[in-house]
Amino acid sequence: MRTARAWHILTAVVTVAALVLQLVLVVQGGRVLDEVEPPGLGLRLARLIAYFTIQSNLLVAVATTLLARDPLRDGAAFRAVRLASTVGITVTGLVHFLLLRPLLDLDGADWVADKMLHMLVPVLAVVGWFACGPRPRTDGRAIAIAFGWPIAWLAVTLAVAGATRWVPYPFLDFREEGWGSVVVVCLGITALFAALIAGFRYADRRIAASRQADPVTAP
Repeated sequence: MRTARAWHILTAVVTVAALVLQLVLVVQGGRVLDEVEPPGLGLRLARLIAYFTIQSNLLVAVATTLLARDPLRDGAAFRAVRLASTVGITVTGLVHFLLLRPLLDLDGADWVADKMLHMLVPVLAVVGWFACGPRPRTDGRAIAIAFGWPIAWLAVTLAVAGATRWVPYPFLDFREEGWGSVVVVCLGITALFAALIAGFRYADRRIAASRQADPVTAP
């Protein structure tokens, strides 16, 4: 319990620090995905929230803060937040590494915020999920919400892109990439979410079963 609480506190502190740093940089006019001419403050803040990276980090901050208070926390809402945050931050790290990292040219505090949000927090969150639990915490409702959130995000993002010509990630820019490429990317990301949710569900049950069989190792 002490180890789990300490890890969740660490993850929550790092995540909140990363979000605050990125917020400060956006308020000061710092670059988000290397924007050359940042818009006004209100629009910058609205766009900041539109990033899947920010949403997944916010969910991690909420889930780990709750776990820092009670490492055995449970409940329908918590299960949904926990699964969505873990899967979402995993996708954030993978997409950043595979699709976005070659496109970015950041330095200074922008670079630090980028690495914290896209690399450090995903590692802390995933390691904490496997090592500290709690489990089992994956059920049908949590799966539905965790899977529905990115689909809704994609739909809203593409609708906003059609209305405003702005997209948070270049691989979703159908004007530049073409609809064929964007559809393939969306299908790929959706399949990745489905695979990760299935994988986390399987691991959640297997680890829980093994700890029930060997209660000495249970937290």
